[in-house]
Amino acid sequence: MANTARAIHTENGVPSIRFEKYKLANGLEVILAEDHRLPLIAFNVWYHVGPRNERPGLTGFAHLFEHLMFAGSKHIVRGEADKIVDGAGGTDNNGTTDFDRTNYFFTLPSNRLELGLWIKSDMMGYMIDEVDQVALANQQDVVRNERRQRIENQPYGIVEEAVFHSLFPKDHPYYASVMGSHADIQAANLGNVMNFSHTYYRPNNATLVLVGDFKKARAKQLIEKYFASLSAGDAIPAVNVAQPQIASERRKVVEDRVELPRLYLAWHTPPIFKPGDAEMDFAAFILAGGKSSRLYKTLVYDKQIAQSVTASQQSLSLGSVFLIEATARPGHTAEELENAIDEELAKLAAAPPSAAELARARNTYETRFFGGLEKVSGIADRLNAYNQQAGDPGYLQKDIARYRAIKPDDVMRAVSAQLGKSARVAIYGVPGKQDLGAEVPTPPAPGKSDPAERVSVNADQAWRSQQPKGDRALALALPAGKTFKLSNGLTVVHVANPGVPLVSATLVVRAGARANPAQRPGLASFTAAMLQEGTAKRSALELADDIAALGATFSTIASHDDTWLTLDSLKSNFPAALDILADVVMHPAFADAEIERQRKNRSAALVQQHESPLATAAVVAAAALYGADHPYGKSSLGSEDAIKATSREDLLAFWRSQYRPENAALVVSGNIGMHELKRIVTAKLAAWKAAAPLKEGALPQAKKSGARLVLVDKPDAPQTALRIVSFGPKGADKDVAGNTVMNAILGGNFTSRINHTLREVKGYTYGVYSRFAPERETGAFVISGSVRADATASAVEDIFKEIDGVRAKSAPLEEFDVARNSQLLSLPGLFDTNAEIAASTALAWSQDRGLDYYAKLPAKLIAVDAATALKLAQKYVVPGELVVVAVGDKAKIAPQFEKAGIVPIEVRDLDGNVVK
Repeated sequence: MANTARAIHTENGVPSIRFEKYKLANGLEVILAEDHRLPLIAFNVWYHVGPRNERPGLTGFAHLFEHLMFAGSKHIVRGEADKIVDGAGGTDNNGTTDFDRTNYFFTLPSNRLELGLWIKSDMMGYMIDEVDQVALANQQDVVRNERRQRIENQPYGIVEEAVFHSLFPKDHPYYASVMGSHADIQAANLGNVMNFSHTYYRPNNATLVLVGDFKKARAKQLIEKYFASLSAGDAIPAVNVAQPQIASERRKVVEDRVELPRLYLAWHTPPIFKPGDAEMDFAAFILAGGKSSRLYKTLVYDKQIAQSVTASQQSLSLGSVFLIEATARPGHTAEELENAIDEELAKLAAAPPSAAELARARNTYETRFFGGLEKVSGIADRLNAYNQQAGDPGYLQKDIARYRAIKPDDVMRAVSAQLGKSARVAIYGVPGKQDLGAEVPTPPAPGKSDPAERVSVNADQAWRSQQPKGDRALALALPAGKTFKLSNGLTVVHVANPGVPLVSATLVVRAGARANPAQRPGLASFTAAMLQEGTAKRSALELADDIAALGATFSTIASHDDTWLTLDSLKSNFPAALDILADVVMHPAFADAEIERQRKNRSAALVQQHESPLATAAVVAAAALYGADHPYGKSSLGSEDAIKATSREDLLAFWRSQYRPENAALVVSGNIGMHELKRIVTAKLAAWKAAAPLKEGALPQAKKSGARLVLVDKPDAPQTALRIVSFGPKGADKDVAGNTVMNAILGGNFTSRINHTLREVKGYTYGVYSRFAPERETGAFVISGSVRADATASAVEDIFKEIDGVRAKSAPLEEFDVARNSQLLSLPGLFDTNAEIAASTALAWSQDRGLDYYAKLPAKLIAVDAATALKLAQKYVVPGELVVVAVGDKAKIAPQFEKAGIVPIEVRDLDGNVVK
């Protein structure tokens, strides 16, 4: 195929992907797609194995094996692969397990093509050489911590798991979902690992996709070098599992540590890409695809019995799952939700959706198709998905065609045939005591590694021990915006990004929580939410319908400093979409009925905030750091009293004084020219005028808690949510760039000291990370994550040991270089979507960094050395100034802290108030 600048091209508005597919002699499938928009290459490997290939007693094994793949290989010692990727400037570095596949991916600068292939080939051919009981035991701890964090300590996590237990019999591969049980994870042994590897992790069961800035001839040569000698395995065992049939409704009530009842309704539906699959996608959107959907309008808007409602078609190879999920408002029940949903299901089964409903669904899906193709990593994953599930990497046009062919009657017939009451599972998640079953003990950690436990599949090749050098690096070129101002003072920033026909816009207005009146915490957030609830010419529902009709997405949210209005749309619909944004910011209605709906929504959201340990930790940490009277020391939702007291006059006064064009910037990134943008923005926003004088006082002085440790009691919590905080520099501070390098050493990267110690060495957590959170006038330093309840104090002690270490002496040169390069060389990969470009540029404007901040950032990062990083750690990460917030079972964790001497201890409630 001829070389081309881009992998994506469109004909008559339909995108397709240019690629080449071939197969090595050992069975490895290779798919190559050149895309020279950015100096990046996405490496994406799919192993065609997941829970669908598991057997009873080994649930969660595919996911456990995914973790083992990162534990090291014969020529790359444990933990080094991630460091190498970081040091090369890699982004999107991860692996995931889904029901039908396991994938491993990262994106590297284009001069590291050979490095990426070296890493991926060593994982494929030589990972099993390094697996022993020590490696297995460590990853069992990590996966069990992930289960605690994502299922047991996550509101409704065990309820959602019960959905799959009810849909599928125990001998079905999908029964245990992806994570599996503690008992099965802990029972896995080296024999299971070896058998799984020999069977499924072979070239003949994998597909390698490269997308990005490379030449195919060179890529083919290197792929042959690194992968051709890996031996194929036996034929992959076929999976012949019939889709279960439900003859009568299955019902179950599951108690969980939650505040609000939640309803799950689930059905078996046609497998992925089979007739009826796309129709169920449209049915999900029409029923609960946002504010324009039927269930939102009925349950959330009209009857106001639900806090939220969603619907989805989870398309899978052995049969898909259609799921409706609805959370009740306080004072309402799951039964009420079920009755209302059944009424809407009956209507859709009896009469086809309107042409407008179908158009909204189709436009939204087509926008999503384009959005998934902005990143080279997105293109790579799309090629791999089509290759496995449709048997054709070039299925994109056929995929779009099947959605375009759907008629209203098709959706009605699909709902009538598939979503019958007798064929479903109904699960109520209700407040109560969690039943996690008997505790599965964690065995003592094994001793030293035993080489006799290891096996090899491929003969060693000594040359593989040599890490490839990179080609000459290209000069870093980051997106640079061009600015103009409207006559009303609005700053407009244009960042051209030719490619897929999409445009993203971010309007950032300096109207955040810092402007909240003392008696109205949460007012900025309340006002931002009301912007989506109607204008002078559009009701709330008309606004939602108009956005959906364009296939656009629109959101509003208030931060500490600003309110952000974000918009994404197809280029062809951008003028109409920007008209909606302008209408929202210039003519909000603040209708009394909508205020009351939003009031109830915010009160319920406050209850939901209490359910999440990590969300609670964030709220309490802010209160402990800034003090109860500081605008940053409160939840963005405010308090229950403030929510009840907020009036229309309060909202109008805030909007009139704070929403001002001279105090705002509109950043637009995408496939649009400057001349066209000026014309559109002038037509839509030149008439915007401030409605009242600006009201903004000085930011109050923060009053940090005097306690070293703050406890919030969550009885029976299997994990403790930690948040450790102190003050940090503001956004425009000269140390911001240097701190990213220092923090990459301490806790910012996956391979950083804190995460490595707590996850890979101790097995206390699924992940704990640190970051700086600069604001316009202040900032914070934050360490956060969840740890095993019985290891809470030990985890905190280890965190402080790592802090002492990073403050004691300069990082070794190799560690420092990895940290700095991870921040410097990864910069192009952080600007590969319109939304990311717009958001980053808007943040630079908001924090007074200058719109040339990112253009100058590479030089600032290069100027940081190990001595500078040491000084920054000593300046900004001071143990005596850090406040530890722990949200967990007080009865279990308080004695640990007392024994460790981590005092004084202060107890606070879920809202951050001190408990006397």
